[in-house]
Amino acid sequence: MSTTEDKIKNVEVKDYDYCGHTMKISLFKESSLGVSAYVWGPGLALCQFFQEENVDFTGKRLLELGSGSGIVGILATLLGGDVTLTDKPYVMKQLEYNVSANIPPDAKHRIKISPLLWGTDQKNYPNDFDFILGSDLVYCPVQFPCLFQTLRDLCGPNTVIYLSTDMKYREGSVDFHETLLPEQFNSEVVNTSRSNCIYKVTKKH
Repeated sequence: MSTTEDKIKNVEVKDYDYCGHTMKISLFKESSLGVSAYVWGPGLALCQFFQEENVDFTGKRLLELGSGSGIVGILATLLGGDVTLTDKPYVMKQLEYNVSANIPPDAKHRIKISPLLWGTDQKNYPNDFDFILGSDLVYCPVQFPCLFQTLRDLCGPNTVIYLSTDMKYREGSVDFHETLLPEQFNSEVVNTSRSNCIYKVTKKH
């Protein structure tokens, strides 16, 4: 058992199968990670969307916001992308563990993990990513201004953002997607699964 597992008394492990890949995702349940210690429906919906669309990210540069367990960013890497996973600093150990467990040695150069606090740290990142991914980011209205600012700063003229949101059970989600986001972004629903909606978002020119 690893040192990390020794420190985390309750590690929940589950396999997820998408796009021909099996990912073994570990969640550190007793590490004060809060919502980050779960795999949420919108993340699984985005993985399913990649599978249904037969997505190939080969040669593409991607940034994931609020990576949490890392399942979406890990899958994007397995699908050929060069991916940067981001979240709050205290989530880094869980992300590092799952990346280590799921990314083969010959692909580790295509994935990195970095802390990013919305509203401030995005200025330390480039704005020329091909794709920005976000699942279950829209659930706390007090965070919306920082999230919006982060998306605006990171989104270049050719960047495509995929946001997957539980529209029924997340407070303020309808207002964010139908009122706030359209102020400066083009946005369209490209997939629905139960109460989860996946939006394809680009910056208005």
